[in-house]
Amino acid sequence: MADSRRIVDALVRARRGGIAASAALGGLALIGGLAYRALRGAAPPETGGPDFSKVDEDEARLMLRAMVAATIADGMVDTAERKRLDAAVAGAGLDADGRAWLDRELSSPAEIDEIADRVDDPDAAARIYAAARLAIDPDTLQERQFLKMLAEALDVPGEATARIERDIAA
Repeated sequence: MADSRRIVDALVRARRGGIAASAALGGLALIGGLAYRALRGAAPPETGGPDFSKVDEDEARLMLRAMVAATIADGMVDTAERKRLDAAVAGAGLDADGRAWLDRELSSPAEIDEIADRVDDPDAAARIYAAARLAIDPDTLQERQFLKMLAEALDVPGEATARIERDIAA
């Protein structure tokens, strides 16, 4: 399958407007910056700070699974979500195996506990939550409930999720 990091990056870049439009440094860096600010209440330092584009394949795959699960939390993929997925697939250059994997995830998404059980680091938890939140515009009760349950399962503090929400809405 294609590199999960490229797919996550392409999914974030496929968002139109808002914070994602300014993601010139890349989707993974945007996710990492959101998570860093959310947990620490401050922006990462300009120099000498963490390189948020360096995410290992396992974490990127978890991000991707959380993003797909968030996308279909309300039982359907709406037109805007489908456009983002299609743009991400094209942008990531998914091969046939990658498309088949994504189709399997869409038909049988990861459970919240399945995602959370593989995360034991608060920074990774915040990154995975931020990725899931960036994947959708939570305009249904089911999507908002999914994000709430994901944050709880990952032990992401309420003030951190609120900061992520504010930053994305900005």
